[in-house]
Amino acid sequence: MIGRRARGLAGLAATLAATFLGLLFVTFVIGRVIPIDPVLAIVGERATAEQYAAARHALGLDRSLLVQFGLYLRDVLSGDLGTSTLTAHPVLEDIGRVFPATLELATIATLVGVLLGVPMGVSAAVRQGRLADQAIRLVGLFGYSMPVFWLGLMGLLLFYGDLGWVGGPGRLDTSFQFVFDLDVPRITGAILIDTALAGAWDVFRNALTHIVLPAGVLGYYSLAYVSRMTRSFMLEQLHQEYVTTARVKGMPEWRVVWVHALGNVLVPLITVIALSYAQLLEGSVLTETVFAWPGLGLYITNALFSGDLSAVMGGTIVVGAAFILLNLLSDLLYRLVDPRAR
Repeated sequence: MIGRRARGLAGLAATLAATFLGLLFVTFVIGRVIPIDPVLAIVGERATAEQYAAARHALGLDRSLLVQFGLYLRDVLSGDLGTSTLTAHPVLEDIGRVFPATLELATIATLVGVLLGVPMGVSAAVRQGRLADQAIRLVGLFGYSMPVFWLGLMGLLLFYGDLGWVGGPGRLDTSFQFVFDLDVPRITGAILIDTALAGAWDVFRNALTHIVLPAGVLGYYSLAYVSRMTRSFMLEQLHQEYVTTARVKGMPEWRVVWVHALGNVLVPLITVIALSYAQLLEGSVLTETVFAWPGLGLYITNALFSGDLSAVMGGTIVVGAAFILLNLLSDLLYRLVDPRAR
C-alpha cells in the first residue's frame, strides 16, 4: 500500500517536472520568435554597432540556441526571471507586486461563478425543458457570447458613469490610495484582506466599490461556464438507476438531487472550477486593461507594448505555473472526494 502511494507520488512529481520543463521550453521558443529585439529595448535605437554587439554578448544571444536554453533554464530555476526594461526592477519582484491584485480579482470572480453557477446548473437540470431551464441557459449563452471588454465598458458606462453605484477604474480612489500607501501594512497584497486586517474600513469600503464591477464581469463569464457544465453533469446523473431507486423508496427530492446526484458530479465539477479559475487568472488581461486594474494582465500588456521581453516571458511562466498548480490541486481534491482515486 505504501509502495503504491510512493510510486504514485513519484509519478506525479515526474509529470509536474516534465510539464514545467515543457512550459519553460515553449516560453523560451516564444521569446525567440516574437518580433521584439531585447537588445534594442535595452540599448536604444541610437546605440552604436559596438554597443549593440556588447549587449548581445552580455545577454548570451550570440551563443547557440541550446546553450541559450540551458542558461535560461538555470536562471529560471534559481528564481531569476531577468530585469524589466520598463520598471528597471527584477521581473520576479514586479510580479510579486502585481500578482496579488490579479489573484484577488480572479478569486472573487470564481466565488461568484461557483456560488451562483452551481445552483443555477442544478436547478436547470431538475427543470429540464421548462421556463427556468430556458432562462438559465439564456443567461449562460449571453455570458459566452458577449466579449469581456465590451461588457466591462458597458458596465463602466452604466454603473459608474450614469448611476454612480460603483467605483471607477483602479483599485482605489486617489485619496484612499494615499491613505492605503501610508497606513496599511502589505501582508497579503490583497487589498480587501489587508485593509480588513488593519481595520481601515473606509479604505476597505472604497476598495470594495472598485472591485465589484470587474469581479462581477469576470464572475459572469465563470458563471456561464460553471452553470452549463453543472447542468450537463446533473442531467447525466438524474437519469441513472440509483436516482430512480431513491425516488421509488420515497427519499425526499432535495436529498436525491443535492446530496446523491450532486455528490456524484463533484469530481468532474472540481476540474471545471479549477479550469475556470485558471482561465480567469490568464484571461483577465482585457478586464484589467479596461478597468486599469494593476494586476499581472495589465503588467504583461504594458510590457508587450514596450518591448519588455523579460517581463512578458516572466508573466507567461507565472500564468503557466498557476495552471500546473491548479491541476495538482484538483488532483489532490479528487482523492479526497472520490475514494476510488486514492
